[in-house]
Order: sequence, then structure tokens, then C-alpha cells
Amino acid sequence: MKIRHRSGETKGEFYYETNGEVKAKMTYSKLGTRQIIIDHTEVSDELRGKSVGKALVEYGVEYARENSLKVIPLCPFAKSIIERDTSLQDVLR
Repeated sequence: MKIRHRSGETKGEFYYETNGEVKAKMTYSKLGTRQIIIDHTEVSDELRGKSVGKALVEYGVEYARENSLKVIPLCPFAKSIIERDTSLQDVLR
């Protein structure tokens, strides 16, 4: 599965697409230059139960690590994934 990333000046998203159609995404807002707020995760019905949402969260955490960012998970789904997996918690603010 190839997760992609696009980022603007104040917002960004990690997403998965097939045939040019976005099937899952996790959006975030930038808080200054050192923090991101994960605000929404969405997965299409056809991909539910296939760990795509979890993969988006893990990819976002890896991105935060690589860029020395702290994460504030306001999205309930992302928050629950991070809270259950201690290996993802090093990026929490």
C-alpha cells in the first residue's frame, strides 16, 4: 500500500488512492513550525477493517519523527491508535 502526502502552507494530508480516487485520508493542521494537529481520518467503506486507517496514522507519526514534529491527535481515531501503541507515543506533545 502506498500512502502519499501533500502539504500546503497551513494544512496537509496523508492519503491512499486507487485509480485516481482518494479512498482514505488523514488530515492535519500545522501549529507553528514544530507541531501538527491530526484533525480527521476517513476511510471508504470498501477499505474498512483492512488497517488502512492505522497505516495512515503510522505514516503520519513517521513523518513527524523525520521532521522533528510533535503531534496533537484531536481526531478520536488517530488518538485511539496512538494511545494503544506505545511505540507511536514518542511524538506526542
